[in-house]
Amino acid sequence: MRFEKSDTGVGVITLAREKALNSLSYDMVSGMLAQLQQWKQDDEVALVLLEGAGSKAFCAGGDIKALYSARDSKNGLEEAKHFFAHEYELDLLVATYPKPIVALLDGIVMGGGVGLSYGASHRIVTDTTKWSMPEMNISFFPDVGACYFLSLAPGYTGRYAALTAAMLTGEDAIFLGCADYYTKKETMEPLRSQLLNTDWTNSEQDLNQALHLFLQSFIAEPPKSELAMLQPKIDQHFSHKTVEAIIASLEEAKGDPFAQDCATILRSKSPLSLKVTLAHLKQSKTSTLEETYETDKRLALRFLRSDDFYEGVRSVLIDKTRMPNYQYKTIEEVPDELALSFFREL
Repeated sequence: MRFEKSDTGVGVITLAREKALNSLSYDMVSGMLAQLQQWKQDDEVALVLLEGAGSKAFCAGGDIKALYSARDSKNGLEEAKHFFAHEYELDLLVATYPKPIVALLDGIVMGGGVGLSYGASHRIVTDTTKWSMPEMNISFFPDVGACYFLSLAPGYTGRYAALTAAMLTGEDAIFLGCADYYTKKETMEPLRSQLLNTDWTNSEQDLNQALHLFLQSFIAEPPKSELAMLQPKIDQHFSHKTVEAIIASLEEAKGDPFAQDCATILRSKSPLSLKVTLAHLKQSKTSTLEETYETDKRLALRFLRSDDFYEGVRSVLIDKTRMPNYQYKTIEEVPDELALSFFREL
């Protein structure tokens, strides 16, 4: 992690684990939490810039390999519990921060990186942004408040993004409501440089408005979102009340390659994760962001006690066979009661 303070009123947070695509460790999360709390009271900091080191990623998410190894350590579950509690506390702090936070979302923005940046006041994506909530690939669930903000997306596009773990573009992220501005990758450095060289300490304007006006000379009209164009099809299939009904609807659309691909993708995910995630998405639609984080904590610990999570991580990140052997082979085999039990206090 790197923390710097410019003499122009900008506090800069750089996620600096470039080789790990800036994935979040416990120390990084704790460091950011403490620094943002300190800068909240610092009159010399007018706004915060949030960025990732290198050119490949803003943040590829939480350090899942570290959580995987926690199973074998004596205090593993307790350490994981602290990680999630601090991560969600950090995300909520960003979302409620009294000063503007500019997030430069170039390259890979996944999982914990999405959660960290969602609450920023000015979220900038590029033509190379790769945005995803990939947790379904490892038999986890879209945490970091994602079930709350994806339930606010147009139609059922957020549900589609959560359940399929689709890799989306910067313009798709804007369509989902998870980003605000679009620019070209090559514009990011001049934008950053100019931001740091502009004096924000004596602005007589509202700072949020001043930042919006500042960004106008750097941003561009985003291309048409493919996700937006797919919305009618997504709404047709993903509006059903159960995962079984969603898959059945997709599989019945024989002449539609998109529907067939979606069905195949869903059939490849952990059946238990699919059921838990859909239930969480539906519940989060009537919850606050804070309430969603509380549910996230409960579900995260439940999954860390589930063999399917470790099997999912092994198959994708450890052995990389991508052939997980989950407890339940099909969605139809998963008892509803088992999925619902994940929402109860342990």
